[in-house]
Amino acid sequence: MSAEYLPCVEVQPRGGAATHCIILLHGLGADGHDLASLADEIVLPASVRMRFVLPHAPRRAVTLNGGMLMPAWYDIRELSLLNRGHDERGIKQSAAAITALIEREVQRGIPAERIVLAGFSQGGAMALYSGLRQQQRIAAIVAMSCYLLLPDTLAAERAAANDATPIFMGHGSYDPMVPIQAGEAARDTLTKLGWAPMWRTYPMEHSIATEELADIGTFLALALSSAAGAPDTDAALRKESH
Repeated sequence: MSAEYLPCVEVQPRGGAATHCIILLHGLGADGHDLASLADEIVLPASVRMRFVLPHAPRRAVTLNGGMLMPAWYDIRELSLLNRGHDERGIKQSAAAITALIEREVQRGIPAERIVLAGFSQGGAMALYSGLRQQQRIAAIVAMSCYLLLPDTLAAERAAANDATPIFMGHGSYDPMVPIQAGEAARDTLTKLGWAPMWRTYPMEHSIATEELADIGTFLALALSSAAGAPDTDAALRKESH
């Protein structure tokens, strides 16, 4: 494994050493600082001391933005997110860098099954891509306002270790940047392949709602408390809301 890692913002838990870790991936043109406030906004059980690791994506030319250099997990070539013209090279480079961060957390004492992969927009797409292909079982995947990358290869590349990994997907009903149809297509593909993503929509555009953060906190509390396999997080969340 390379000794070089993506530079990261880290938010350590209060009250003791970390017991869990969430690797949280930002969207196009942002950086790790962009989502750092979520460490205080996602409410978790006292027994979960979560380290937030927020890496900065490499700067690369983004075709859709006239070739401008900016932080990006991969190039975006066209407006349509439902096509098959994804930047496979960039996606795989970023996935390898994310896997290296997971391995580093394991070396720091956090077992892979206590590590969550999460992200927003481009970062959410990378969380799905990387998490479903991880050879070590991870705790959960949180994918906000995103879509599925290289969907045609998922069936062949999926890792058996994460066949039952809990997945949360949230999307804005009025999202003009990543249309909700792209999120729905991702959800439907995952469902057909045997996953059971928790799908939630919110009356917002391309952003993260307070209600969504509350749902993510509930989802993670359930996912992290599961001793084996995927909990019925969707049924449990319905019960919590009543």
